[in-house]
Amino acid sequence: MARTKQYREEDVIQKAMDLFWRNGYEATSVRMLEKEMGINQFSIYSSFGSKNGVFLESIKVYKNKLNSIRHTLKESNNGVLGIKQFFYDFLEFTKDNNLNKGCLVCNTVSELGNKAKPEVLAQLMKFTEEIRDLFLKNLEQVQGKTPEAVEKEANFLMTSMLGLSLGSRILEKQQLDDFIETTFKSI
Repeated sequence: MARTKQYREEDVIQKAMDLFWRNGYEATSVRMLEKEMGINQFSIYSSFGSKNGVFLESIKVYKNKLNSIRHTLKESNNGVLGIKQFFYDFLEFTKDNNLNKGCLVCNTVSELGNKAKPEVLAQLMKFTEEIRDLFLKNLEQVQGKTPEAVEKEANFLMTSMLGLSLGSRILEKQQLDDFIETTFKSI
């Protein structure tokens, strides 16, 4: 007879996501996940298959958590101003008490790069493409922009977002505000 779980997967994945977000993928061990999630290694492997499985589920929770500001950008009719507001909203989103954690996805891309396992890399790239698509949608709202300009600016903004995420972990608020303001002077 199968044992019933003594935990809710949503709760333990939230804890795992926070651990990955704080420490990074490589620095997070299965032992650390056991302690943070409050479940044993057998339960981790039984429910999620591996550390990778836990991480992939953590990305889903992260995306849902970020949906509040993604939704605002998705529904925006303000073109470039909507994207700029997303950058500012993102900075607020990345704060956790006095810790500036950046973006879980951007941090992992920076940490692992192309060394990420294929299924992890696919989820990271899917996430960045979703954000880029929202940038495209908002840039297309601006009168007079050619499709080529929209494409180039969306790529520029996605790269800027990666930089903002990394910078948000160490730079002061004024430096980050200056970065955003300068970024949007060229758009």
